[in-house]
Amino acid sequence: MNRDGSRFDLDRLAPWAVVAASGFALALAYTAEIGFGVEPCPLCLYQRAAYAVAGLIGLLALVAAPGERRALVVGLAGVAYAVGAGIALYHVGVEQHWWASAVCAAGGDKAPDTVAELRAMLTAKPAKACDEKDWTLFGVSMATYNVGMMTALALGCFWSAQRMREKP
Repeated sequence: MNRDGSRFDLDRLAPWAVVAASGFALALAYTAEIGFGVEPCPLCLYQRAAYAVAGLIGLLALVAAPGERRALVVGLAGVAYAVGAGIALYHVGVEQHWWASAVCAAGGDKAPDTVAELRAMLTAKPAKACDEKDWTLFGVSMATYNVGMMTALALGCFWSAQRMREKP
């Protein structure tokens, strides 16, 4: 127990939790890709970027001064998770064909200007379509799980930041 009677010291625990959660999510994504051949689409990569940004912000929170500054940085990690949750929700909509994605469109609209560009277009590996689900668990895609996970992480960061600010 801490001097104020609380069980956890959020000033120390919250930044480590952000770093651990982001690291775990990224490790899971790369394990699925490298170990099991699950190919990521562009929206999957954007979701990974949100985890990476939140993890880097978590590292910054570790070196920030305890109290108000650290609470602000943990809150910024929550914003990164919230943005990632929005990207994941958008991805779920693309998977369910609720809307089309400009990010994952087949990009063949521009004609090549040179023979070298044409050769590059013909030999380039096309990006994976964002509406293809390579893996599901109980019929739920990874993007759908990401909506819940990133939302929970964002809310956890916001709650922690608020509690850290209220601390005497």
